[in-house]
Amino acid sequence: MAVAVLFDLDGTLIDSEPIWGAANTGLVRSRRAEVTDELLRSLSGLDATLAMRHIHRQLGWSGYDVLDDVAFVQRQVREAYARGVHWLPGARELLAEARAAGLHTALVTSTYRELVQYVLAEAGPGAFDAVICGDDGHRPKPDPAPYLAAADALGLRPADCVAVEDSALGVASAHAAGCAVLNVAPVVRSDLAHAWAPSLERVGVGQIRRALRQRNRRGAGLDVIDAQHAAEVVHLV
Repeated sequence: MAVAVLFDLDGTLIDSEPIWGAANTGLVRSRRAEVTDELLRSLSGLDATLAMRHIHRQLGWSGYDVLDDVAFVQRQVREAYARGVHWLPGARELLAEARAAGLHTALVTSTYRELVQYVLAEAGPGAFDAVICGDDGHRPKPDPAPYLAAADALGLRPADCVAVEDSALGVASAHAAGCAVLNVAPVVRSDLAHAWAPSLERVGVGQIRRALRQRNRRGAGLDVIDAQHAAEVVHLV
């Protein structure tokens, strides 16, 4: 039985990827360069510093300080968060249901703690039993370190946890840590996931528990949670 749900943040709980995309685009265009949708998509799941290094490499930048550029982008994101955090459909409901069911919850994000504080303020006190951020000193996703840190902070085994992730890097991180993984994205982004849903709108504690059981069933396929027919789970073999 699942005893903990470990939530990713960006693109999973909150609709922040357009904000990060706009901030990165603003930086690139300030230097009279253009950023492609492909480049922005390639940043999904990366922490701010790794994302900026990737941008510098892809655009062939030299002479610019990565950390200065990270600070610029984070200022833009902070200003947006100060105006309000936009939760994705079903995110707050699933978090509340997990808490009401007595499940432990943790936030496991590549975002730095200064920005995460805005989300925590809106989530309310006690929303998460542990919060693991991208600047906590561990190796970033896709390394398993963030999810191992979350399980350790909760005093649990990763095998007793279900990670909820949107990005392939995040899924890989949680899978390597030994967690069951629910991939939440418009399309399946990783064959390492144990369950998939296009959004959190119709995902509940029942689906979370099924993801854990699916991980424990050898040879089982992916649990597909159809947003239009939440009561049905189709097993692909």
